[in-house]
Amino acid sequence: MSRDLVVLSGGHPFEVAAFDALLASLAGWSVTHLRHPEAERLVGEGCAAEADALLFYDMPGYDFANGQVSTRPPDEAFRRAILDRFERGRGAVAMHHALAGWAQWPEWHELLGGRFLYQPGEVRGIQRLDSGYRHDVAYVAEVVADHPVTVGLPASFAVRDELYLAETFDRDFTPLIRARHDFVRENFYSASAAVGGRMFENAGWPHPPGSDCVAWVKQARNAPLVYLQFGDGPETYANPLAQRILANALGFVAGAA
Repeated sequence: MSRDLVVLSGGHPFEVAAFDALLASLAGWSVTHLRHPEAERLVGEGCAAEADALLFYDMPGYDFANGQVSTRPPDEAFRRAILDRFERGRGAVAMHHALAGWAQWPEWHELLGGRFLYQPGEVRGIQRLDSGYRHDVAYVAEVVADHPVTVGLPASFAVRDELYLAETFDRDFTPLIRARHDFVRENFYSASAAVGGRMFENAGWPHPPGSDCVAWVKQARNAPLVYLQFGDGPETYANPLAQRILANALGFVAGAA
């Protein structure tokens, strides 16, 4: 008997065919893939309410134009639908750039356990610099917790993917996987500079060191939530261990429903 998975995407570019192949690799799931902006309306109308699991691979609430960033909050029906799911104990997995979504919905980032900032802003009442990114980083991922999400994984394994130097709320989550990589400004580029057309720049960007945690689990209201930083592109989608982590995470959050 298959379980129902609703996937949200949009707001950030990705290779659709390769991502669809990743979703097709999830045995035992009946997948409904919703794309923004329609996804916001459909979720608000209840289409994700009874799904066994929800996968966020979206980055909604932004408009990037002419080197500027404008943002908006979700509509009230969408916000209420997401919170109602969590209140009823129905869990979710968030991947990669979902950490940046909904810049004007602070509770979203509390639910996830962190926030990627495209421009300097306030996080938990403190002004923070914009976050950092680095594409195609070859690193070793180290499993640091015995947990259903990490079942079947080796103690460490090779990954090539994008990493973030972002805000994380480490006291609010249980780390599952860490990256053997130095999370310091010298190894990342400014997101704000990139939006302004200056890709791969970190001059004059004194970002403090950040967390090396790339997968964690936490409570979102009454439900489990797993965040996976893995997922920038086809190489990661096709990585059998990344596929295993995602399958494990979805199975774990669905088991609480």
